[in-house]
Amino acid sequence: MSDALDPDRLAGVVDLFGALTPAELERALAELAFKRGETVDPDAVAAAIDDAVSSYALVRYDDGDGTRLVSGPTAFPTLPANAEDLPHILEVPDREVDREAAGTAVAERLRAEAASAVADGDDAAIERLLDTTYDVAVWADVVAVDDVRDRLDDALDDG
Repeated sequence: MSDALDPDRLAGVVDLFGALTPAELERALAELAFKRGETVDPDAVAAAIDDAVSSYALVRYDDGDGTRLVSGPTAFPTLPANAEDLPHILEVPDREVDREAAGTAVAERLRAEAASAVADGDDAAIERLLDTTYDVAVWADVVAVDDVRDRLDDALDDG
């Protein structure tokens, strides 16, 4: 089951549906484990989802009806084995991704993390976040993060 918990594979599962709630993603992963004759560790699943969100492979946002997960700017969505059957197994309604809400959530989080990394003088975090700004620019054309990129560039130049 560990391969299905890879951030890109989590993004692949979410991409099958456009958007999933965290509980729906957990159910999808339980179904995949069942199909493989494996067990699923709920703590490992929760940790994998948190890690994917932390790395921007998944984006968590509120669409007004609740929390949704969508494939994020750093993801290369890949389907784990047997995932193609999930839409037939799970009863998940069709959802349109609110790109503006998802993009805004990413931009706000990126700004906060950039401010923290700059304040801490954390060059590794600054470089990681700088790379992420380029991914966000391609992923979410509804938000601009040029100001964040400039701030991170300046911090690296000053450091």
